[in-house]
Amino acid sequence: MTQPSESSPASRRQKRSMWSLVGMAVAMFGFAFALVPLYDVFCDITGINGKTADTPTSSSQRIDRGREVTVEFVAYINPGVEWTFTPAVTRMVVHPGETQTIHYSARNLAQKATVGQAVPSVTPGMGARYFNKIECFCFNRQPLAAGETAQLPLVFYVDPELPEDINTLTLAYTLYNAQPTATAQTQ
Repeated sequence: MTQPSESSPASRRQKRSMWSLVGMAVAMFGFAFALVPLYDVFCDITGINGKTADTPTSSSQRIDRGREVTVEFVAYINPGVEWTFTPAVTRMVVHPGETQTIHYSARNLAQKATVGQAVPSVTPGMGARYFNKIECFCFNRQPLAAGETAQLPLVFYVDPELPEDINTLTLAYTLYNAQPTATAQTQ
């Protein structure tokens, strides 16, 4: 069996196919790399995914005492996390622009120290951009010793620019295990 020569049509097709595959792989990598920032921009614009604003806006300087908004607080624990995790209150009526403070209680039920991380989500999604966290335990990982309990603060306000048709916001936190993996510790 003979090999195709460098100038044969079969050899040129193989080279063209190889470069096409390399080009497609590079294009797919570039698309995947650009997808995360594009997704974040899309979520910021549409309010999808319940991402909340973390910085005060200029409209936050005033309190709308003529309006009340109900804020509900929910806590979920990802399977495999040996903690209890509950809000001190499950519902609160607030005036937009008014700063409020609540606490979530967390307790490590495991026989060893563990680290948790809470990830927030606000519904309805269009209301998420108007829910502003000034201080939140979700900004950092929460290490707890075996059996340790902690009161985790949340300081927030609802932006007075919240659309009039939104009267209830639900803030849900899901608690995940944020324990460093053995691979990350050895690096």
